[in-house]
Amino acid sequence: MQDVPDLLTAATAVLAMNDRGTYTQPAHGLYPHQWLWDSCFIAIGMRHLDVERAKTELLSLLRGQWHNGMLPNIIFREDPQYRTDRNIWRSWVNPNAPNGVTTTGITQPPMLADAVVQVGAKMDWPERRTWYALMYPALVRYHEWLYADRDPHHEGLVLQIHPWETGLDNTPPWIAEMHEHQLPFWITCIRLSKLDKVVNLFRRDTHSVPMDERFSTIEALTLFDIQRRLRRKSYDANKILDHSLLTIEDLSFNSIFIRANTQLQHIATSLKQTLPPNLTTNMRRTEKALEELWEPYSSQYYSRDFVTHRLLKTPTIATLLPLYAGTISQDRAAQLVRLLENEHVFGPAFPIPSVPVNSFWYNPRLYWQGPAWVNMNWLIIDGLKRYGYKDHAAALTESTLEMVEKAGSYEYFDPRDGSGAGAANFSWTAALAIDLLKS
Repeated sequence: MQDVPDLLTAATAVLAMNDRGTYTQPAHGLYPHQWLWDSCFIAIGMRHLDVERAKTELLSLLRGQWHNGMLPNIIFREDPQYRTDRNIWRSWVNPNAPNGVTTTGITQPPMLADAVVQVGAKMDWPERRTWYALMYPALVRYHEWLYADRDPHHEGLVLQIHPWETGLDNTPPWIAEMHEHQLPFWITCIRLSKLDKVVNLFRRDTHSVPMDERFSTIEALTLFDIQRRLRRKSYDANKILDHSLLTIEDLSFNSIFIRANTQLQHIATSLKQTLPPNLTTNMRRTEKALEELWEPYSSQYYSRDFVTHRLLKTPTIATLLPLYAGTISQDRAAQLVRLLENEHVFGPAFPIPSVPVNSFWYNPRLYWQGPAWVNMNWLIIDGLKRYGYKDHAAALTESTLEMVEKAGSYEYFDPRDGSGAGAANFSWTAALAIDLLKS
């Protein structure tokens, strides 16, 4: 292992390389815009280097907040060369889209409340109070929007309308469900005529990353087609749910949302504010509803189909994220930790694989279908600490830092040997390595 100063210097250099003034791009070339949960993770690490810059990172997300409270997963750069990106989404088709900035029409895991608290922890109380007061209204509006727009039946769990909203873009439960639906005619034609190899020549994501580390061209086209249909419905949830295409109550998203609710309550209490009664009622309902995703025979949590309430029993790293939510019982936490200890499930040499090693879907270098990700490790380390598994958290911290030290700040890592994959010089990998070093 490198000396700590060497890793800290290297990680700091990655953040400086990707700094665009008011926000940090995830990686040069492949990810030029501002992503919601990327900026949250980046600010968590950046707080150790420059608190003011970490605050700016999170404040810059608010410029993209929609008038109805939604925080989009991407805020696009306005440079002429990114006109195609902006036109693909056309956020302006929805009257709630922000003025003077172009975004997507979907959201991403709600990490912002936790990031606000983490950054605030580096300040003394007067400054922290000012910081909380600055971010509080936007957070309340965002959480209220999630319930109003994404929990139409008041069941507690919020639904997602595109795999990209989970942040785990090609996670197996979503891809399996996507294949269950009939492919659009034009995509079927491309597949049958084997033109997907030609289409692949125009994919930006496979120009800088090997094809075998990304999802297939047919899957990429299907994801694009879902986005196109959402745009046609102006990103209006009422129109989308009238003819539900692919709506899932995602386990990872809802686990992160529960933790975000807890942090929002902490912010409100610190400010001596009272959250809106409907919001607190919904928060309690979500904590209770999470247990509906537990399947006793496999002792795991799963995502759920929004329409049928059928559990999507394809195990992924999401089953461990209720540890981060922090509301499950100590007994349930112990059962999840046993999965983490098992080398044939989530415990290979460099954990944690994004799907278990014994899964049909497991591919150690294929995006969200096998590689280890530093942000997921960070979330689970946080949960392990709060449930009292200090030794497990320390061991996972050590192996995570060893991956980054060995390979560099890659987007994701092969859980067999810790080698890097995906985009190089990836910002949240560098930022969270800094946080794990400093915490």
